[in-house]
Amino acid sequence: MAMSKGTRAVLALAGALLLSSPETAGGLAIGAVVPDFGMTTLEGRRFSLTEAEKTHRGVVILFLSTICPYSNYYNDLVRDLAAEFAKRNVLFVGVNSGGLETAEEMRAHAREHGHAFDLIRDSDGRIAELLDARRTPEAFLVDSTGTLRYHGRIASKIASPDLKSAIEAFLAGQPIHPSETKAFGCAIPRQ
Repeated sequence: MAMSKGTRAVLALAGALLLSSPETAGGLAIGAVVPDFGMTTLEGRRFSLTEAEKTHRGVVILFLSTICPYSNYYNDLVRDLAAEFAKRNVLFVGVNSGGLETAEEMRAHAREHGHAFDLIRDSDGRIAELLDARRTPEAFLVDSTGTLRYHGRIASKIASPDLKSAIEAFLAGQPIHPSETKAFGCAIPRQ
């Protein structure tokens, strides 16, 4: 049975919308299993996403930068969120990708801003490529089964607490709305 021009147009439009939706546009889709990665933290501890998932209700992977003004705008909020949700067994780990900043610059920045969570220097951008992270700051919330539950910004400057709301909904067993937001910030350098 032949399709009419109108039916073909509707199907083409539906396909284009599906392919352009935030959940499917490049990178990991919400609900996908996040690939494992392991690296050594700045403090010399081995970090494995799979091991962290086994011992925590959730893991927040934050792509951060010491030199990006957008990332630095959220320094205090990130510190406070990490401390607040650590009490509820959600682990934060910061990833600095691209090799523009030294390990010592990262340590000094973390001390200055009270960031007590683990930091990973991803100088070759392997973790950013694996998760398709594009900006600093950019957040990924992964549950204990390794499933991506939220991806996007920490918060908007108009007081929308996106990451906090996502973690709260996740911990309450409620759907996360929105589960994906546009991260604004500095581009993560690609090699």
